Amino acid sequence: MTRSLWNSRWGFILAAAGSAVGLGAIWKFPYVTAHNGGGAFLILYIGFVFTFGLAMMMAEMSLGHATHKSAVGAFRTLGGRTWTVVGYGGILTAFIIMSFYCVVGGWTVAYLVKALGGDILVSDPTRLEQIFNDLISHPVEPLVYHALFMALTAGVVMAGVQSGVERLSKFLMPTLFALMLILIGRSLTLPGATEGLVTFLVPDFAHVTAVTVISALGLSFFTLSLGMGAMLAYGSYVPRSMSVPNSAIWVVGLTTVACIMSGLIVLPAVSAFGFEPRLGPGLTFMTMPAIFAQMVGGYGFAVLFFFLLVVAALTSAVSLMEVVTAFGVEELGLQRRSAGLLMAFFMFATGIPASLSLGIWREYTLFGLNIFELLDYSTEKILLPLGCVLTALFVGWRVWKLIAHQLLENDSHARFWLPAARISYRIIIPVLILWVLLANL
Repeated sequence: MTRSLWNSRWGFILAAAGSAVGLGAIWKFPYVTAHNGGGAFLILYIGFVFTFGLAMMMAEMSLGHATHKSAVGAFRTLGGRTWTVVGYGGILTAFIIMSFYCVVGGWTVAYLVKALGGDILVSDPTRLEQIFNDLISHPVEPLVYHALFMALTAGVVMAGVQSGVERLSKFLMPTLFALMLILIGRSLTLPGATEGLVTFLVPDFAHVTAVTVISALGLSFFTLSLGMGAMLAYGSYVPRSMSVPNSAIWVVGLTTVACIMSGLIVLPAVSAFGFEPRLGPGLTFMTMPAIFAQMVGGYGFAVLFFFLLVVAALTSAVSLMEVVTAFGVEELGLQRRSAGLLMAFFMFATGIPASLSLGIWREYTLFGLNIFELLDYSTEKILLPLGCVLTALFVGWRVWKLIAHQLLENDSHARFWLPAARISYRIIIPVLILWVLLANL
């Protein structure tokens, strides 16, 4: 079977950045940053992204680039049957994340519909909080939007790498960045926005705890789509002529910029409108309508923003579904369309309890967490870091010569930092991530 490849370097970079940016940057980053105190957390996050994150991005891309196989196939080809457990772990992680991520993706579709109806253009924080809570606690409505979002994701994935994933990303990712710039301008000029800006950008290390460090590390992996096989799968479609280190730097850089831009949109508005910074997953959905209600042409901006938020969510969801779909094609022998439909069905079914746990099933908890929170916690705080530890050990000890060749190919500057990278993969990254992981447990 002939394997599809990206048509261009920028097509790959934008698709990978789309996977990383998605809701991780626009939905999750602002509320996690607000919950962890702002500026100090931002510095920790950026530090992790450009050290551990960049290193793991290059490692995963290189594994895919070297084998042109998805997670399980790549680890089996290079490490034998024993190491396939790492690949299967990535498939499981992507599956779990996708099951609750598409619930949030459904919220973006719902808010696009509400924006079209003009129902959310109000600036009263209490009313906006009520609109959001009414949506997520309803037993049926979020499931309908969840199903619609899952169907959209499956449609893109089944269209293939070039016609679906790359084409979508090349057009819509630049549009998303342009709109974010406009919204930053409006958010920063709101009366009372300065306090939120200071909180976001000025560090206060007095409030940094072990939990802060753990959250920054986990969010860096989540926003970069690491530890779940997504970057490995995308790297498997990279032509031999592309430079892995250069591409990884671009993806990490674009993701970081998107996170900072998202924080500049949401957190000053939180301060301006008197929202509680610790509102959690609904923070972006509650603050953005308040901004649009204060803008000239706010209706049009609201519709455009939530349309592009759907697209941002879709680019991430596509990368997650690509991981499990590629597994179905390569390991189970299914046709791409059949694999996509089958995986979409099972992930949707798994997401139903996650959605209901925010409403009629909210009283069912484990370790004090509802189902949605438990899936989020187990992936971000446990499975993603663990996947990165095992991948780093595999790269540093089992296949370093091959990975070094991949990193040197089409990028001669890599020879200057390869010795440090080898030590990082073998010792520094696994030890530090394991320390954080054990502290979290």
